[in-house]
Amino acid sequence: MWNYEKTLQYPVKIKNTNPAMAKVIISQFGGPDGELGASMRYLSQRYSQPSDQVKGILNDIGTEELGHLEMVGAIVHQLTRCLSEEEIKKSGFDTYFVDHGLGVYLQSAAGTPWTAAGIASKGDPIADLTEDMAAEQKARVTYDNILILCDDPDVKDVIRFLRQREIVHFQRFGEALNLTQEKLNAKNIYAVNPSMKLKK
Repeated sequence: MWNYEKTLQYPVKIKNTNPAMAKVIISQFGGPDGELGASMRYLSQRYSQPSDQVKGILNDIGTEELGHLEMVGAIVHQLTRCLSEEEIKKSGFDTYFVDHGLGVYLQSAAGTPWTAAGIASKGDPIADLTEDMAAEQKARVTYDNILILCDDPDVKDVIRFLRQREIVHFQRFGEALNLTQEKLNAKNIYAVNPSMKLKK
């Protein structure tokens, strides 16, 4: 389907373990505004877009989000590698550990497993692209919150990179929305989405 370069988009090299921080960061792995949800949202929405250019933007960002999922998983793994029994108990990681060990599991920071219920694919190009812009801002805020809680420079470096990509994605979706609005004028909107045409 695509050529996969077996390196992360940005290096993740965390020297110190910190299971308590891993419990926070995992929200961007499987939380409501995390990378998996973003990827699934954009890759699902691309089918109903009226132009190949906008489909391409959704495809590009959707696959990039899979790369970000890989990076967040690497952060969580490196923060929890080789933990002792005492470190697991002392950090409060025991509630996660009892169900998942040191595996990386799709869940929010609150412990809620990932679900597709929070992602939108409406089939309306304007609604979907507006949703995408909001999703990128919500992800940025989550990264902002992580940065407030984090004091490890190795982790902060990667989180800042991921945060910046959310801003770029927001701008790209803004461009896609403008392109779509130009294409959908009063004369051809029903040709793009026939279900919108009301019966007389």
